[in-house]
Amino acid sequence: MMKPFHKFPLNLKEQIRYILTDIDDTLTSNGRLPAAVFTAMERLKSAGIRIIPITGRPAGWCDHIARMWPIDGLVGENGAFYFSYDERLKKMLRRYWKTEKERKNDRKILDKIKLEILSRIPECGVASDQAYREADLAIDYCEDVPPLSMKKVDQIVDCFKAAGARAKISSIHVNGWFGDYDKLSMTKLLFAEVFNVTLDQIKEQAIFTGDSPNDAPMFAYFPHSVGVANVRLFSDRMACKPVWVTQKKGGEGFAEMVGILLKRTKKEIGSGK
Repeated sequence: MMKPFHKFPLNLKEQIRYILTDIDDTLTSNGRLPAAVFTAMERLKSAGIRIIPITGRPAGWCDHIARMWPIDGLVGENGAFYFSYDERLKKMLRRYWKTEKERKNDRKILDKIKLEILSRIPECGVASDQAYREADLAIDYCEDVPPLSMKKVDQIVDCFKAAGARAKISSIHVNGWFGDYDKLSMTKLLFAEVFNVTLDQIKEQAIFTGDSPNDAPMFAYFPHSVGVANVRLFSDRMACKPVWVTQKKGGEGFAEMVGILLKRTKKEIGSGK
């Protein structure tokens, strides 16, 4: 049973140094990033807590996010790569799971799968951000098309799996790709290669926030996993649920979590901070 995050213990608050978070319907609300979320990220940054989005969104978006948001790197396309922007050197580090040649070969097969999916489930659509993707195929089932039933969503998943691809359901898309990676495996690479620590070493110092089935591996791995309230919509479709849950949905839930996490401790109040 998920526990309300407002009961997150003080001793655990004081050890958190990393916030890893999904984006869609975790940082966003109704498809937009609320001002409260950006303010929350700035507050985390000022408190010395690193922020790492872990998203299914495309490489083109991730390049922008890595440069423009107050973050310390991010994982994109469900683990196909990580990007980390060095502000001092004005240089973007891009690390892909597969080579450019492998990604091009995968694209040819994914294009065939796309035609099959659109033929079998004409109510869905290719995600509007597909042009900016480098490694996967995103099929829209409710972002820019009328919401499909979960039965139709499962049919999209079946099309991917029948072709030998992996498939994950987010809150808006079904993402399919070829490769033995996911959000968690690329996050481990990012920490080893950018922060020079293993994820196992710091996972007790991290919170992961998410909202949908493709976040389940992260919920399973992190002892301090948090779902924003809308995670309950998918609770019967996840192999592992988050330990904690916010009262509010989407970005407002994330901002709620940050407010609780950064609430001044008795020690800080006593010292006048």
